[in-house]
Amino acid sequence: MRNVVGIFLAVVVGVGLAPAASATPGTGVSGVTLVQRVVGDTEYVVREVTIAPGGATGWHYHPGSVFGLVKEGTLTHYRADCSVDGVYHGGEAIAEEAGPGYVHIGRNLESGPLVLEVLYVNPVGSPLAVDAPNPGCPFE
Repeated sequence: MRNVVGIFLAVVVGVGLAPAASATPGTGVSGVTLVQRVVGDTEYVVREVTIAPGGATGWHYHPGSVFGLVKEGTLTHYRADCSVDGVYHGGEAIAEEAGPGYVHIGRNLESGPLVLEVLYVNPVGSPLAVDAPNPGCPFE
C-alpha cells in the first residue's frame, strides 16, 4: 500500500498543476481537476473528489489505472456482485482495476463528507470513467 501512495505522490509532484475544471456528475459527487498533463500517449489527471454524506459515484468502470488517497471520511467500495471489496479511511490508499470487467461503485455511508485525491492514468482521449448500469444490487 505504501508503494501505491508513493507512486501517487511522485506523479502528482512530477506532473505539476493545471487550472481547475468543472465538477463530475453523480449523486452528491463534486470534483475539481488539479492536474491534467499528457506525456506521450498517456494522460495523467489528478482530481479532488468530494462525496456528500449518503452520496455515491454511480456504477462505472475506468479505461485506465486509478489510484486514490482518502483525505477525509470513509469510502465504501463495492464490486458488481454487490459485495464490499474495501472500506477505506482517511490516510488509506486504493487502486482500482481498469476495464469493463471491473464495474464498481463508491459510496459515502458516513455523516460527514468523503474527500479523495484521485490519479487517473489513461490512454489519451479516454474518459475518466464510463457509466455502467446497476448490475442488480439493491442500492445505487
